Amino acid sequence: MRILGFMSGTSLDGVDAAILSSDGEAIDDFGPTHLTSFSTAERAIVKDATEQFVATGTAEPRLLAEADDIIVSAHVRCARELLSKPGAGKIELIGYHGQTVLHRPDRGLTIQIGDPARIANTLGVDVVADVRQADMAVGGEGAPLVPIYHAALARKIGKSGPIAFLNVGGVANFTFIGSDEQIIALDTGPGNGMLDLTVQKRGLGRYDDGGALAASGEVNQAVLSHLLAHPYFEREGPKSLDRYDFPLDIVDDLSAADAAATLVAFTANSVALGARQLPEQPELWIICGGGRHNPVIMEALREVLGACESADDFGLRGDFIEAEAIGFIAARSVRGLPVTFPNTTGAPGLTTAGKLYKAQTATVA
Repeated sequence: MRILGFMSGTSLDGVDAAILSSDGEAIDDFGPTHLTSFSTAERAIVKDATEQFVATGTAEPRLLAEADDIIVSAHVRCARELLSKPGAGKIELIGYHGQTVLHRPDRGLTIQIGDPARIANTLGVDVVADVRQADMAVGGEGAPLVPIYHAALARKIGKSGPIAFLNVGGVANFTFIGSDEQIIALDTGPGNGMLDLTVQKRGLGRYDDGGALAASGEVNQAVLSHLLAHPYFEREGPKSLDRYDFPLDIVDDLSAADAAATLVAFTANSVALGARQLPEQPELWIICGGGRHNPVIMEALREVLGACESADDFGLRGDFIEAEAIGFIAARSVRGLPVTFPNTTGAPGLTTAGKLYKAQTATVA
């Protein structure tokens, strides 16, 4: 089956899309990828809606409608740009995540904006969406979703456990694959999210380009210790969190460089705390997501975890693994295969998640 997978992450970079061929068990081949970036104005509107949801649990109706339109149009634009590339082929199914504006698993609540029915009808291709909601409806955390795909990638590149895939996005999460092929997953803590927000708050850009800011600073051990004392780290997995769960104002009194260095250390040490829950330690960590582009984050991870390599070193597409995963999950969903598991989201059993939105128009893909 030829599938297009979408991911629009909490970093608000834009929409990632990737094409792959899969039956939801094995990965046959990879098609092209594409990133459609949000404009500055689009990003600001979606950010405002997200911040309203975080603060109040909802958003002003006009703002919500505007943000929803932005997410839908960005996905449609991304799909059309991707499908014009050589090797795209004919798409049979779309896996769609939507834009998370609030994730509160303790309240059984996760909200993604961007109407999947509109995407299905505009592109003329059936869409699988609402995977997080389906998992939470049976008692799961709704995250992480990608572990079953990480396991397929490990088979694809010929790697056996104990290994781990670590995604460093707005939030960081890992998938552990044991020597007995047991899969364990959890959100570890912040990925790039707090660092990006700090850089933006100080008017220094959208992110710490090349880790230059963090490299020039010193870790404030008192602030780091306070962050690592957060109750989240005392919980056993599976567990998940929201990008905004940790207080950002704790670094307000630090210089920009020291704040960046401290937040990088927080990201790395929170992963190490999560790894303590594993039955055996990974011999290799394969790093995915935007954080692998930051050499200071990569060095900090190596200091606390040991062998860490970029997904790209294994011929994988480290910026698009989550988009691929959403496509892979869509293939599993339509076949009735389990998507989430007790050791990944805390769901009570093997859960087939996702809702199928049938296209009402002829395909343009």
